[in-house]
Amino acid sequence: MITVTPFEDFGHQDHGWLKACHHFSFADYYDPARMGFGVLRVWNDDFIKAGTGFGEHGHRDMEIITYVRRGAVSHEDSLGNAGRTEAGQVQVMSAGTGIRHAEFNNGDEDLTLFQIWIEPDAIGHAPRWDTRTFDRSHSSGGFQTLVSGLGGQEHNDALFIHQDAALMAAVLDVGEQAMLEIKPGRHVYVVPARGEIELNGVIVPERGAAQVEHESRLTLKAVRGAEVVILDLP
Repeated sequence: MITVTPFEDFGHQDHGWLKACHHFSFADYYDPARMGFGVLRVWNDDFIKAGTGFGEHGHRDMEIITYVRRGAVSHEDSLGNAGRTEAGQVQVMSAGTGIRHAEFNNGDEDLTLFQIWIEPDAIGHAPRWDTRTFDRSHSSGGFQTLVSGLGGQEHNDALFIHQDAALMAAVLDVGEQAMLEIKPGRHVYVVPARGEIELNGVIVPERGAAQVEHESRLTLKAVRGAEVVILDLP
């Protein structure tokens, strides 16, 4: 079963410096029918003006992934970490027992990103932060694993999270296809960051999303040149 939600049907908030699109209930946006998808609790599609950002605030017991699409986000936290994550890079913060951080767009270019919150496999993990570069500039013809905690283990060439889940991405030229096998009982969340795709014959528009359940295989075809982000969830 594939359930598609177009970008326009999500929750939208305009704070001037921040234009936020909430796939699920978050902050002042509440929809009892959209409280999450399995362990996926938050998927925010954010536009952040240059020279602005989120001041210091805290989190606990959440795996927070930031997928930068344009521009760069600068990070500082209570563990002493400081870094800059640019387009083509991904950062992960395990909030665990508690962490305070700030995220700013200190550049001259407006920033666009996906922020993804996943519930951890247990409470009380040690907090941590990491970032990594991935090449998403050209057609890959298949999926690259960016973040993974599948099987409760760290995986080579992927950032780690404390959950049996994986974040993948693929860049597809017009007409190009990619296949994904889905293990029994798994759920998949699919978002075209740009472009439009056909998913098992169902159209998923740019920055919309598809919730996938009870499917054993996905065939993705780029209707327009596309960058596709996928979450494989328990």
